[in-house]
Amino acid sequence: MTFKEQYAAKLTSAAKAVSDIPSGSHIAMGMAVAEPPALLSALAARAEAGDLSDLKLWYFHSMAHAGKTVLRPDLVAHVRPHCMFLSSIERALLKDASGKGIPPDEFVPVAFSDSPQLLRDKVLLDSFITTVSPMDRHGWFTFGTSNDYSSTAARSAKSLIVEVNENMPRVFGESLLHISEVDAIVENNAPLAEETCPPISAEEQMIASIIADMIDDRACLQMGIGTLPSAVCALLEDRKDLGIHTELMTPALARLAECGAVTNQAKTTYHGRSVFTFAMGDRAFYDFLDDNPAMHSAPVDIVNDPRHISKNDNVVSVNATLQVNLGGACNSEHLMGRQYSGAGGQLDFVRGATASKRGKSIIACRSTAKNGTVSRIVPTLDGPVTTPRNDTHIVVTEFGFADLKGKSLTQRAEALIELAHPKFRAQLADTIR
Repeated sequence: MTFKEQYAAKLTSAAKAVSDIPSGSHIAMGMAVAEPPALLSALAARAEAGDLSDLKLWYFHSMAHAGKTVLRPDLVAHVRPHCMFLSSIERALLKDASGKGIPPDEFVPVAFSDSPQLLRDKVLLDSFITTVSPMDRHGWFTFGTSNDYSSTAARSAKSLIVEVNENMPRVFGESLLHISEVDAIVENNAPLAEETCPPISAEEQMIASIIADMIDDRACLQMGIGTLPSAVCALLEDRKDLGIHTELMTPALARLAECGAVTNQAKTTYHGRSVFTFAMGDRAFYDFLDDNPAMHSAPVDIVNDPRHISKNDNVVSVNATLQVNLGGACNSEHLMGRQYSGAGGQLDFVRGATASKRGKSIIACRSTAKNGTVSRIVPTLDGPVTTPRNDTHIVVTEFGFADLKGKSLTQRAEALIELAHPKFRAQLADTIR
């Protein structure tokens, strides 16, 4: 059979594609922009009709369509979310279930870099569903915006169902998937989910300026998600020969490539190419990714491996946190007594950047929360340690920065208190006297 004939033989409806997934199965879905809307709607319809129960759904970072279908509160008894990173969808489930005695999700603590091995070796997936870019004349799809754990899960699950969407960018790198590897194909040319940054606060703009001053020509960048990393990128357009080796590719990083600040010429690995494992942005950003040989997609267990990260010199990693204790340990995932997000790849890049020659791991936060009523610099964390104090390098708030490497606990506490809001400094100082 030709590739087109194989494609036609595997092409089916979303309802038919998921009809053989039995109750009790372990399935995983593509994360973020790669969530497959038609397949998720078909699974939700089966659960709503009572035809599917006890489905264990594994994933990172859900988005709106999942929240309207398989992750609806009324279906949580049938579709059990096994999420490895909470978004607003899971936080809403937690809130909805409060006081009902129904655990709304099975949060699975795991580093992003370890998720492919977890799904391949421990979970033993029955099915994997994801959105891919259209097949080319040689029989190849690409994983588009989401390589992450997808390229591993696709090949380790017992069945692979793909949702082909002409709006999904065709991405270079280790992102190819052949028609012979696919069990069923659904076509759905829905617009891709888009992410935009809200306006930046005055405090975040101050933090961005402090961080940007630490980033020199030829630095290799990793930027997290949100307004702060975008603001930092906006201040780097006059830099020369920057590189990108990042978990998340964003429009802000893409603009640095478009203006010529990013050339990737100083990188040791993937010379001349921007490396990422998943991407989120707007339509113009997806068009930038499409068929762009300067963009290199790779699995998360490669991109986030500290040993690979540190092969490049001058790595600068910028990530956010929720709390920093006076020893330098960071809680970046737990808020108000509940799991708020997840560890993601923060520690991976903290360690990779610190091990890089002349590297800098920067963890940033505003000094206060809840409209200035709560300090983010605290004597004791309210949740788990995402980044241990042994690993924390540079901490930044709107009041400056502290390089913690080589400092004693007393010196760390004194330096971090100077980063706290002035109205909390005396109270914090009393805790170390």
